Amino acid sequence: MMGSEEGRTGSTARILATCLIGGVVVGVSLLGLSQLPLGVWWRKKNKPVRVYMDGCFDMMHYGHCNALRQARALGDQLVVGVVSDAEITANKGPPVTPLKERMIMVNAVKWVDEVIPDAPYAITEDFMKKLFDEYNIDYIIHGDDPCVLPDGTDAYALAKKAGRYKQIKRTEGVSSTDIVGRMLLCVRERAISDSHNHSSLQRQFSHGHSQKFEDGGSGSGTRVSHFLPTSRRIVQFSNGKGPGPDARIVYIDGAFDLFHAGHVEILRVARELGDFLLVGIQNDQTVSATRGAHRPIMNLHERSLSVLACRYVDEVIIGAPWEVSRDMITTFNISLVIHGTVAENNDFQKEKDNPYAVPISMGIFKILESPLDITTTTIIRRIVSNHEAYQKRNEKKAESEKRYYEGKTYVSGD
Repeated sequence: MMGSEEGRTGSTARILATCLIGGVVVGVSLLGLSQLPLGVWWRKKNKPVRVYMDGCFDMMHYGHCNALRQARALGDQLVVGVVSDAEITANKGPPVTPLKERMIMVNAVKWVDEVIPDAPYAITEDFMKKLFDEYNIDYIIHGDDPCVLPDGTDAYALAKKAGRYKQIKRTEGVSSTDIVGRMLLCVRERAISDSHNHSSLQRQFSHGHSQKFEDGGSGSGTRVSHFLPTSRRIVQFSNGKGPGPDARIVYIDGAFDLFHAGHVEILRVARELGDFLLVGIQNDQTVSATRGAHRPIMNLHERSLSVLACRYVDEVIIGAPWEVSRDMITTFNISLVIHGTVAENNDFQKEKDNPYAVPISMGIFKILESPLDITTTTIIRRIVSNHEAYQKRNEKKAESEKRYYEGKTYVSGD
């Protein structure tokens, strides 16, 4: 009898221990869920987690793309709000690229699932309610850089108060302010060296004939970039997939400097002509030799990341040769070589050393109608023609960032 009772007692103890441990596990799980807003917890069980990030995305660059990549990693679907031209002008100064072009750019980023045009610069109570109720947004995302309204208040104060705000790391080394600054630096150098008007300054950017260059000296070259490329960042931006065995591989090359809507649209139509789009990014020396001493504005790795972030691009060649050779065509199994009708240099067919001579002779070269009449020079001219307004905008932004970053420790974008 004693043995039987002891068996029953031991069995009861084991059952109690199991219940106790199970209760602790369930309790801990519920405690974790209780940290989430009730609506977010309910959707998390039944639907994808949707995150929202907004921005001006003016002169869109790889820093913007990296921010969107980080935001997408915090959820299952990324909805992006693109601030209207009027809101940017009121809060920061005139945008370089209009809303239509900025929408094309954001829609083309591979990590973006949905885009909202004409988003407000600040998250208002009404707009936040619209995000939660109509767009089923779980969290609002922004970088750790300052976003201060003209009255000095935080643009994301309401989202933080609601407990639906998450923060990502800013990508150091680049900003729209920095890129505009690289060009404005050239403007100041030109103003000091001579009194030529804006049209001659535009020719300087287009053809690289700076005063030093014209006088027989060396050109001042591309503005200094603070970007430090790493293999990790390139991997983060890459698709990681090669072409299939029978894939039709389309190749297009260029500088892709100040990556803009014109670039995006030619890449989109080029991708439609095959199964795999390979893009050749020419090195800085080639771009400078063919487009001028002050080009490129963005260095090779900056330009490569911008192109890699585009959803229409499958792979890039970093530092592609100027000439498309037979060996290159064979190595990459290229089926078709493309060139757009709108480009900085369209005199290649008149040149003695036509870079596309081989694909032309092989019958695999095609001139493709460019959907938009925009080039890098178009963007530069917009800034040059209104450089005083952009100078004031840059000074205002720089002062704001200086106040914000005083005492902060440098942290690179994740």
